[in-house]
Amino acid sequence: MKASAKGAEIFYTTRGAGPACIVLSSIGTKPYERMMPAELSERMTLAFVDLRGGGRSTGDASDLIFDVLADDLEAVRAALGVEKIAVLGHSILGVLALEYGRRRPESVSHVITVGTPPRGDMVWLQAKATASFEADASEERKRVLRENLAALPQGASLTQMLIATTPARFYEPRFDAAALFAEAEFKPQMFAHLLGALTREWDVTSESDSLRVPVLLAHGRYDYTVPCASWNGLVEKLPTATMEIFERSGHHPFVEEPDRFAKVVAKWMATGP
Repeated sequence: MKASAKGAEIFYTTRGAGPACIVLSSIGTKPYERMMPAELSERMTLAFVDLRGGGRSTGDASDLIFDVLADDLEAVRAALGVEKIAVLGHSILGVLALEYGRRRPESVSHVITVGTPPRGDMVWLQAKATASFEADASEERKRVLRENLAALPQGASLTQMLIATTPARFYEPRFDAAALFAEAEFKPQMFAHLLGALTREWDVTSESDSLRVPVLLAHGRYDYTVPCASWNGLVEKLPTATMEIFERSGHHPFVEEPDRFAKVVAKWMATGP
């Protein structure tokens, strides 16, 4: 299905029943359709949305600013025929979920971020990630990561890099993540813009009082790409935010603890922050 927005057709798919929730994607909808727990679909209508310029959505990714994003997602909400909608963003896409909620509080009921950094500065985040891994990861986890990186072919693809860094991204350091990223569409222009101009200067504490919708910050205890500790001292600066730590997860708690993830989201949405 497609929703018409200014300068683009925004592609989305749906499944499930109940209150509607947008699941953002910059790599095509298939990977997130696969990764989101079936139990979540029993509680909610999930709308998997390709950002403009990504997946099967049209438009130019370089045109994507937060105001344009909000208009695009409003087009999806209108196409779904709902007055209010939740939005879920994984990793850096959680920044976009938060900004949609900031700009459209009359339309957004809840914001769910999963493994999202509090700042978009990738140099800062990489330093935090490296320090966390060195200080906290087991020797076995470190060894598996070294072996994986050493085995990468020259000119490895982004998918191959993601799979090689499994020890930093999953609770189980030898987790087989290949199937999760099958049919992923990594578009260089999209990633350059998403991790560069769009989010580089973003900081969750900037104008935090303007973020009025309920926010769930979901994080895996063993996420060494966006360490939980990177949020230390910041959660309390967001008056509507709740943090939930998943003790047997890395960067993808909806994959590693799917039942608990679905229950946490459902309970939080039912009771509020």
